[in-house]
Amino acid sequence: MNLPILPTLSTLLIIISGVLVVIGWILIRHERKEAHKKVMIAASISALLFLVIYLSRTAILGNTSFGGPDNIKIYYTIFLIFHICLATFGAFLGVLSLVSGFKDNLPRHRRLGPVTSTVWVFAALTGVVVYLLLYVFYTGGETTSMLKAILGF
Repeated sequence: MNLPILPTLSTLLIIISGVLVVIGWILIRHERKEAHKKVMIAASISALLFLVIYLSRTAILGNTSFGGPDNIKIYYTIFLIFHICLATFGAFLGVLSLVSGFKDNLPRHRRLGPVTSTVWVFAALTGVVVYLLLYVFYTGGETTSMLKAILGF
C-alpha cells in the first residue's frame, strides 16, 4: 500500500489532536487543571499543524477527488460535507474555548468545553473515515480544485 505522505501526516495529527482532547477532558474531570491546560494546548497545536498542512496542500496541489465506485460517491460526498461542517464548527468552538480558558472566563469555558470536545472528537473521527475512503479502501481520484474534488464539478 502506497499512502500519500501529506494526507497521512495531516490525518495522524488530527488523530493525535482528538486523543489529546479526550485526555484533556479526563484530566479536567479529575480536577488536574495544569495538566488539562498543557494537554489542550498540545491538542490545539496538533490541530493547527493539521490545518497548515491541509491548507498548504490544498492551495498548492488541490484536493483529491473520490476514486471509489460511482454508486457510493453521493454517500461519500454527503459524508464529506458533514465532516467539513463539523470540523469548521469544531474549530470555531475550539477558538472560543481556548480564548475563554486563557482569559480565565471559567463559567463560559465550562459551558463550551464539553460541547467543543464532543464536536472535535467527532470531527476527528469523521476525518479519519474520509482519509480511509480516499486513500486506503479506494484509490484516490484526481487531484483537482476543491469544488471539483468535493462536488464533482
